[in-house]
Amino acid sequence: MAQTPQFKALVQGKCPRCRRGRMFVGQVYGIGTNKMNDSCPHCGFHFEIEPGYFYAAMYVSYALNVAESVTLGLATYILTGNTTSPWLYLIVILGGCFLLAPFNYRYSRIILLYWLSPKVHYQPHLDTDDSPTHS
Repeated sequence: MAQTPQFKALVQGKCPRCRRGRMFVGQVYGIGTNKMNDSCPHCGFHFEIEPGYFYAAMYVSYALNVAESVTLGLATYILTGNTTSPWLYLIVILGGCFLLAPFNYRYSRIILLYWLSPKVHYQPHLDTDDSPTHS
């Protein structure tokens, strides 16, 4: 069986260890659907490696918010050419941050596990359709 590409698994929110099990229940946007599983339903990997582990995801979320705010500010300037009204920029940037909050919550945790956690490694033998034994 071919290995699942890392970027594809990251975008789909799959477990960083087996790239098969879903990290989150439901879709990014929806009422009560942005809940993270405690463990991978496929390989049993416990996502919160240690107590308070996902506090570090706040820093990743902050970086995402900064990048999104700069992008929204530049897009507003390019599309409107307005340099006199700070209210336009404030509404667009705060509105964008509010609308992107569920996306940032989910992907800050995914990025933390995939790229910023030295203890988490992909294990290709778990990347199968078979149900592995939890180890």
